[in-house]
Amino acid sequence: MDKPISNFHFKFMSFGFKFRDLLLPPKNKLNEIGIEPGFHILDYGCGPGSSSIAIAQLVGNSGKVYALDIHPLSIERIQDIASKKGIRNIEPIYSDCATGLVGESIDVVLLYDTFHDLTYPDGVLKELHRILKLNSILSSIDHHMKENEIVSEITKKGLFKLSRKEKRSYIFLKS
Repeated sequence: MDKPISNFHFKFMSFGFKFRDLLLPPKNKLNEIGIEPGFHILDYGCGPGSSSIAIAQLVGNSGKVYALDIHPLSIERIQDIASKKGIRNIEPIYSDCATGLVGESIDVVLLYDTFHDLTYPDGVLKELHRILKLNSILSSIDHHMKENEIVSEITKKGLFKLSRKEKRSYIFLKS
């Protein structure tokens, strides 16, 4: 089982993300994916929720965003932001791997700056493969890994194949 970072580290990271998001708005990287209204999306390792909030606006009222994280402060922060902004299409999930989602129910999974921290990445990839619809997208960014590491780790079990490399993200398809 993975363990969450300390509360101090989470708050420090969240503070830094506010500046990052001003310079590089989350929608910029999300536009690479091709998110459409009505999509159901899992933001795996959502952290303070900057991508989750942006996605909620992209998928609209007919879509759904599942924001999964292992840190309780993450879940609290997302619930607070969604409440303050009147966003009703975000559902937080407190977990370190199991999503609790129905198989083949998700259009896109975001795996942003999380993969390098996973203790059991194969188990996580198996779960993400289970919940993704056929030919759905796993979008990955990990600034802590080299390009060849990201691609080889995500594709090594044959669950996903690299579709394309974008400016900020790697787009994998469910095999």
